[in-house]
Amino acid sequence: MARSTSPDGPVVVASDLDRTLIYSAAALQLTMPDARAPRLLCVEVYESKPLSYLTETSAGLLGELASSTVFVPTTTRTGEQYQRIQLPGPAPEFAICANGGHILVNGVTDPDWQAHVARRLADECAGLDEIRAHLRATAGSEWLLKERVAEDLFAYLVVERALLPEGWVKELGEWAEDRGWTVSLQGRKIYVVPGPLTKSAAMREVARRTRARLTLAAGDSLLDADLLLAADLAWRPGHGELADEGWTAPNLTVLPETGVAAGERILRHFLTAAGPGRDR
Repeated sequence: MARSTSPDGPVVVASDLDRTLIYSAAALQLTMPDARAPRLLCVEVYESKPLSYLTETSAGLLGELASSTVFVPTTTRTGEQYQRIQLPGPAPEFAICANGGHILVNGVTDPDWQAHVARRLADECAGLDEIRAHLRATAGSEWLLKERVAEDLFAYLVVERALLPEGWVKELGEWAEDRGWTVSLQGRKIYVVPGPLTKSAAMREVARRTRARLTLAAGDSLLDADLLLAADLAWRPGHGELADEGWTAPNLTVLPETGVAAGERILRHFLTAAGPGRDR
């Protein structure tokens, strides 16, 4: 789907969430003395326990961004997992979930985009059942904790990272590539995702629908690389898979900050890049 732009169109800001804008307690990286730590706002509760945070400063910046641009939360999370998050500011009109498998419009899955994705997956890659059968046959019981499917679109494993055999992920990646799928190891999760299922394709569709004049993006993982490449301007924090690999691109700014401080810096860059004419 070709992108249609307008010089008077809005700025679309498509940002990954986990470990880009919001952070679990383990990922905050509060390295300063306790008395100088930033005040935090909890934006997600799971099973009656606080799960995800951003700084109060970030909350204010995000509220300003969401009020003045087309802010599009862009995540590998399922729709249900995304709906747990209560971001500051007005509710986003668009959200991208399941790594681009769903575009939510005012909280509801867009059926046209869902049908488009289904056609591409059927035409371009092996079926999910084949992938899951291979995972069950090759994963070791001593290190596999859970095997999950997201939205009937892709699979992921939760593993005991320290016990994961050396080379297993690489071998899985080679096997999956022959079938049109990609593999990404993020923390304790191994994602196996169809090649056509991308955040970038969904972002381009939102940009087309809104006739965006500029697209901005941020992310930290390998599954965000295509999104960052597709945006006019992009940022990544100093942590995550992309940082570990030293990944860069001509349109990308690499930030030195890590943890929740990186989320705050990303939001400042979004607002600066959107500029004084960013109003929708």
